[in-house]
Amino acid sequence: MHPPTPRTTTAARTLAQSTVVVLLAALAFLGSGAGPAAAADGDVPWAVSTASNDFGSGRQNYRYTLNPGGQLKDGLVVVNRGTTPLRLTVYAADAFTSEAGRLDLVTKDAKSTGVGAWVRTARPDVTARPGESVEVPFTVAPPADVPPGEYMGGIVTSLTDGAGANQRLGIRIRLRVGGELKPSLSVNDLRVRYAGTPDPFGKGDATVTYTIHNTGNTILSARQEVSVSGPFGRLGVRAGQIDDSPQLLPGDTWKVSVPVHGVVPALRLTGTVALVPLLTDASNSIAPLPTVETTTHAWTIPWSLLLLLAVLCGLVARGLAFRRRKTGLRAQA
Repeated sequence: MHPPTPRTTTAARTLAQSTVVVLLAALAFLGSGAGPAAAADGDVPWAVSTASNDFGSGRQNYRYTLNPGGQLKDGLVVVNRGTTPLRLTVYAADAFTSEAGRLDLVTKDAKSTGVGAWVRTARPDVTARPGESVEVPFTVAPPADVPPGEYMGGIVTSLTDGAGANQRLGIRIRLRVGGELKPSLSVNDLRVRYAGTPDPFGKGDATVTYTIHNTGNTILSARQEVSVSGPFGRLGVRAGQIDDSPQLLPGDTWKVSVPVHGVVPALRLTGTVALVPLLTDASNSIAPLPTVETTTHAWTIPWSLLLLLAVLCGLVARGLAFRRRKTGLRAQA
C-alpha cells in the first residue's frame, strides 16, 4: 500500500525535494470536514472535485469497500479556473504519513504498491479550456490475493510549468478490502532518560521516548499517556497533556519524545506508556479500542545525595576517631 519502509521517509524526502509547490487539496485530502477539493483563489488555476454519480454528489473524498478481486468505476472532475488552456497530468498514488504527521501522496515517479497501483485512470492527462469542466473516469480494482484491511491513496492532478515547478491537487481514496479487520498498535524502543539536579533533596526531569507502530491492518491514531514512578509504583509523576498521534497507515511508525518534570531520583525508575488506539469509521465516528500499556526501567543515581551522605559519614567517622583518641589520652594520664 505504501513504500515498505516504516515511515516512508524516503518518499517524503523525495516529495519535498522534487515539488516546489505541493497542494494536495488540503480541504478534501487532509481534512474530514471540508467539501470537494479546491485550492484557494490565486493558488492554482484549476480545481478538482468528486464526480456526481451513483456514489453520490458533493462527496468530500472517495471511500470504497471492495472484496479482493472486485472492481468499481468512478470519476474525478477537473475545472479550469484560469484564462488559458490547461494540460494536466493525472495519476494515482499511494499515501504515507509525513514527518509532519500529515497524510500525503507519493510523487508520480515513486513506486506505488497499494491504491496507487490498483487505480487506473482512463487517460494519463487531461486538457481543459478556460472555464471548462472535464471528467476523468477511473477504475479501482484490487487484486484477488490482496490481504484484507484499509488502504489509502489518491488521485492527483499535476501541472509542471516552464521553470520546472510542480503544482498538484488531489483527492483522497480510502479503500477497505473485505475481510477481518485487525486494529493493533505497539510501543517499540521505549526508553527513559533522567536529568538530575544539584539539590540533593530536589527533583529532576525525565524524558520518555518511544515509537508507535501500527501493526494491524486498519488506519489508526493513538491517545497517549506517559508516567514515571519509583519502586513499587510510588512517587509517580504523570506527563502533561499529550496530543493524539497522527493517523498512521498499517505498517507506519511515529516517534514520540515526552518530558516528565518533577521526578524523584528513586534509584530505579519505571516509565509507562499507555496508548488508546482510535479507530475512525466511515461516518467519521471515533471508537476507542482497549488500552495498550508498555513499561521500561532505568537506574538513576542521586549523586548529590550520595555525596552528601559520604561527607556526613566522613564527618561522623572523623568525630568517632577523635573521640577515641581523646579517650585514650585520658586513660594514659
